[in-house]
Amino acid sequence: MKVFVYGTLKPGEENYHYYCDRVIEAKKAYTWGQLYHLPLGYPAMTTGNSKVIGFLLTFSNEAILESLDELEDYNSQRSPQDNEYERQKISVYDLCGEPLGEAWSYVMASYKVKQLQGTLVSSGWWSFNSYQ
Repeated sequence: MKVFVYGTLKPGEENYHYYCDRVIEAKKAYTWGQLYHLPLGYPAMTTGNSKVIGFLLTFSNEAILESLDELEDYNSQRSPQDNEYERQKISVYDLCGEPLGEAWSYVMASYKVKQLQGTLVSSGWWSFNSYQ
């Protein structure tokens, strides 16, 4: 089971050791989207056609999704407007551009990023230390 992460769940970031202790593999990778820093202290990815760089995490089973969904304020039983993020399957690539297949990731609607006054991260790479 694979999850693409681009923020606080990346290795070295604050939530990695709380939520990702059962990672089998962590591989630096990218997907296509648009990355924003939110004043709340974490990032959001929207759909788009810029590189968003993060990690493809492989877990032994899907049970981890329950705790990740809670962290990301996603509930499949709620309407999309009531979730902070939507969990979606996205295509992921290694740093040489080779396809790594599909993975779950958490994507925010563009209008929510605007409401939260997100600022574009043009490099495609977010780190908490860059925004302290």
